[in-house]
Amino acid sequence: MTSETIPAIELAIPPYPEYLQLVRALVGAAASSSGARSPLGPGRVADLRLVVSEAATNAVEAQGAIGARDRIVVRCQVAEDRVLVEVIDHGPGFDLDAVPDLPDVETPERLRHESGLGVALMERMADEVNVESGSDGTTVRLVIQST
Repeated sequence: MTSETIPAIELAIPPYPEYLQLVRALVGAAASSSGARSPLGPGRVADLRLVVSEAATNAVEAQGAIGARDRIVVRCQVAEDRVLVEVIDHGPGFDLDAVPDLPDVETPERLRHESGLGVALMERMADEVNVESGSDGTTVRLVIQST
């Protein structure tokens, strides 16, 4: 069986939180309605929407921190066995190795963490996560595979 890939869908949004719902809706629709052969079941589509929302939220916050008005690009490509999403921003970049580890979920200290969960969620829920970050921006690549 050959792997058929549907052409990528690309969305360029202003760096404002009001557009995050649009990102979730687009990615969810692409992943669940790519013809008769959608690679993901409803649970994996929900996972995808969550991790993409986290990546897009981080992009909005990164650009907001420096007042960058450039559009954030969200690219979604659906294949028979996986969905690939890229979130590209023009923020200041960050060092992925410098992101602090979260306290264990069993400790009361974890309840104090309302933010800083995005990267951990992406790594836990996506099958592949790749972050390329530098002074000219960040690209987050997320892959969710069919089960």
